[in-house]
Amino acid sequence: MGAHSTKIILGLALIAASVLAYMASTSASDLARTGGNDGAALQNNTDINSPDPAIQAGFVPHKALYRIKLAGKKSGSQILNISGEMLYDWTSNCEAWNSNHKFNLIYEYADTPPVRMMSDFSLYEMFDGSRLDFNSSRKDDTQILEELRGTASLGEKGGQAIYRLPQNLEFDLAAGTVFPMRHSLQVLEQLNAGKTFYSATIFDGSDQDGPLEINAFIGKTAKTPESVMQSKSVDTSLLESPAHSVRLAFFPLAADEAEADYEMSMVFHNNGVISDMVIDYADFSVSQTLIALEKSEAVCAPDNNDAQNTEE
Repeated sequence: MGAHSTKIILGLALIAASVLAYMASTSASDLARTGGNDGAALQNNTDINSPDPAIQAGFVPHKALYRIKLAGKKSGSQILNISGEMLYDWTSNCEAWNSNHKFNLIYEYADTPPVRMMSDFSLYEMFDGSRLDFNSSRKDDTQILEELRGTASLGEKGGQAIYRLPQNLEFDLAAGTVFPMRHSLQVLEQLNAGKTFYSATIFDGSDQDGPLEINAFIGKTAKTPESVMQSKSVDTSLLESPAHSVRLAFFPLAADEAEADYEMSMVFHNNGVISDMVIDYADFSVSQTLIALEKSEAVCAPDNNDAQNTEE
């Protein structure tokens, strides 16, 4: 079950990529600032003057808190319940995207006491797609169970991912492989072009399994659940961006399996916000419901970037 605690939110880049993050010390009240932003102004978030390609495309740096619950299970599953929260925090500086995912989850099994799992997963992804630094840890109430650290690099002919923790773990990355945020932007490009299917290979460093093939099925326009729109802790102006139903199927290349390792359905907004999500595993599924949302400020403003270049 440890691997699931990392995978549960790696959304479009998952966003994840996704996507991941924990609230041992974070609650919905930490994000409960609705702010009264001008929703009309946020309908078009593109900023062609920003050095950030994601912001140029209309993505909005943001912090989101999700409540995680068991949504269903198959007969014979050892899982009785899964509950917890995930915090996703994404922003950028003048050269790269920063994302952090924190999970705080409780797993309840049929024959053993409940287990609390806490995970922290962070990425530093260069705008040009040439480099990804990844760092993650997973622990229970008593000990650290896993730590992963490393760097991946990509060029026209592919690249390599090298782990510092654990040592002696490396993966060759084929030409065309992308990192998580670039994958999110490519999904948006396909959506805007009217495409309904897109397949790509990504590497995110979230586990020891190496690169993944992700098949994206882009569906019809979708609406944010009414319960999310009514939450006082959600800046609903960020949810006025158009949204579509997107389903992702994840295939670890090292496994060489015909069936997906897991699948993820989501309401994906053109500004990069995910307002609802369900993850389906072989014997159970979990839901991730948005309970708090706020805009974050990009660290690098166009004027600041120009000043830095002048000083150099």
